Order: sequence, then C-alpha cells, then structure tokens
Amino acid sequence: MRFIADFHIHSKYSRATSPLSTLENYSKAAKIKGIDVIGTGDFTHPQWLLNLENKLVQSKPGLYSLKSDKNGPHFILTSEISCIYSKKGKVRKIHILVLAPSFKSVESINKELSKKGNLKADGRPILGIEAKELLKIVLNACPDCLVIPAHCLTPWFGIFGSKSGFDSIEECFDDLSKYIFAIETGLSADPPMIWRIPDGRRVTLISNSDAHSPAKVGREVNVFDTDLSYFSIYQAIKNKDKSKFLFTIEFYPQEGKYYFDGHRNCGVSLSPQESKKYNNICPVCGRPLTIGVLHRVEQLADKPIGFRPQGAIPFKHLMPLKEIIGQVIGQGSDTKGVERIYQSFINEFGNEFNILLNVSSPDLNKLNPAVAQAVEHLRKGEVSLIPGYDGVFGEVEVVPHSSSLKTYQNNQETLF
Repeated sequence: MRFIADFHIHSKYSRATSPLSTLENYSKAAKIKGIDVIGTGDFTHPQWLLNLENKLVQSKPGLYSLKSDKNGPHFILTSEISCIYSKKGKVRKIHILVLAPSFKSVESINKELSKKGNLKADGRPILGIEAKELLKIVLNACPDCLVIPAHCLTPWFGIFGSKSGFDSIEECFDDLSKYIFAIETGLSADPPMIWRIPDGRRVTLISNSDAHSPAKVGREVNVFDTDLSYFSIYQAIKNKDKSKFLFTIEFYPQEGKYYFDGHRNCGVSLSPQESKKYNNICPVCGRPLTIGVLHRVEQLADKPIGFRPQGAIPFKHLMPLKEIIGQVIGQGSDTKGVERIYQSFINEFGNEFNILLNVSSPDLNKLNPAVAQAVEHLRKGEVSLIPGYDGVFGEVEVVPHSSSLKTYQNNQETLF
C-alpha cells in the first residue's frame, strides 16, 4: 500500500507551539494534506502521554487511530529529545527523534529518562545526557525503536550543526553508531546536499515537518509502498529499501531558515563564498556569523556538487498549496481569499498531496487556470529563490513576476 508519513510533530506541551496542537486538529490537518501516518510527538511528556493513552486505540500493528475517528490517519508514537552535554571539550546540543512501536516501550523509555531530567517541563525535554546514552536507554527499553538525529545540519541542534554538532555519526555515538539507521534532512537541507557527506550516504535520509502547529503538517514527508505497520516502516528505513521507501518530499532548502550564513539582527545574509571574504565575521557588528547549512556541507563534503550515490532513495521538492494560491492572487497564505480557493481544490480533488503530485494539469486548469499554471511551474522546478539565514525563513516564488525567474534543478528526480 502506498502511503505518506510525517513522523515529527509537537504537541501543545512543547515550547513555541500552537495551543491548537491537539490530536484532533492534527488528525484533521493530516486528512486535508493527504497524510496517512503521522507522529504523535512528545510521548515523553506525562500529560500528553496520558492524552495519547486515553484517546488512541491500536489500528494496525504498532500504529494507532483516534477512538473518535477510526477512519482518520494512523498515529505512530514519536518524541523529540534535546541532549545538551559536553564532549571533547565542546558543548553539544543534539536533537533526537525517537519512534516507538508500543505504549509499553514508551513507558519503559520514560521511566529511565525521568531519572535524567524533568519530563514535565517541556514536550521536547532537555536532558543533560549524551546522545549515545540516550540511544542506549531507548534500545535497552525496546530494541525495535528507531533513534534518528533530527534536522541533521541545523546550526544549533543538528548532529552535524556548525555551532554544537559533530563531524560524523561515529564521533557522536562511538561504538553504537551502527544502531543509527537514518538521519532527518531538516527544512534547510535536502538529499543532494547530504549525499555529499559520507554519513549521508551510509544511512537512510528521512524528511518530516517538525510541525509546531497543525497548519505546518506535511511541509516535508516520506512516501512508502509497504504494509501499514510500524515494523514495515522500520524495515524500509533500516534497509534503505527503494522498493518500499519510494521517495521523500522536501522543502526547497533555500526556504529553510538556516540555509545561508548570516546575522538576523544585522540583516546580513551571505553565501559561503561571501562569508569567507569576511573570515566568517559579520561585516556589520564584527561578531562571528551563524554558519548555515550550505557552508557546513562544504566543510564536511568529500563529494562534488551534483554527486548522487547509487541506489539512493529519490526525492522531489514541493511547496504548500496555500502558498502557491497566495502568490497567484497576491495575498498572504492565511487570507480568506486563499482559503476559499484552497477549499475549492480540496473539495474537488480530495487532498493537497493528490493535487500537487497526481492531478493532471488539464484537470487543475478546469478549476483555476492560474493556479494550474503555478503548480506546473513547481512540478518542473521553475522557481526563484531567496535563501533563508540565521533563523529567517527564505522565500520560494513559483509565479514569475520578472525576468529574475530561474530554474532550480539541484539534481532533482523526474518523478512527476
């Protein structure tokens, strides 16, 4: 069975999240997007876990659905954990995504983690333990869990991040690195960037939204063709099985908020080449620049731009349909005008990913020619890009307003 999965989301108990981040709202949003499997997020938080136990029922092996909506998407038990510690004379800040097959395994994990820190303080708990120790705790509690370094290249909390990360998975996890089967690309990176790094070729690359509100679900997702079960997903990820793990759907990495180097407060955005001219020092304030994902890839890469490993899982770039409609009509993506057109497409074609991936251009054209043309530009990779930097999201323009339009290929698969 072909299905779409987004494993990384957060509940209302995590910092900087929407109070609308409830199971019911995530279920509704996943349906509209066309997501079949969605993470629960935050299973380490006692109140959120109680909520999960009260409202979910097993629907497939290792997967769950809402008792109030058994025809909705399936939930998979997930949580993100922040490890902050010192190793080799440097403070490390690593975010780790954990997938678990059962509430029993979650309870075992939480029992051990509660000895390491306060799980009630945040949906994404901050623990003063090594990432290696977290891996050991999780696998001792349940060897069928997946432990995945999150948004692997973001400066502050990625395993390869410029501010507090490592140069390799082995440097972080030592002799236990063989139990790391995947890393998460994050919004500011995509597979062609990470394939240039040795570990980016060794493990599977997964992509998720890291949603802090239901509206952000599905920014990045994974597409599988396998049985609907935790263990089928586990095996497809572990074995890099292209027949089961079909492709990932990615942000344009330039749209991520840590693509270029820069300083948000100074309004300085620089490519790696430009940063080198300034010795990685901000030309406005004189302090060190926040080194972005693109620059960090250049530091770690042993392969040239455009390199593609044999047998790599494919990918494609997309952007949210509401953003496309907003650009077409010249409004913000959250306006009533955009919502009206968006709902007309959902009512006609079922869900957003079906519209972006499958519905033919002639059929889209019948409903709205301008939006149909913009979707066609997106499918061909005909976009203009303004890179994000130091916490500032970049911009993707799919509706050409001038001769500045450029086609962004970046080794993208022809999958449409």
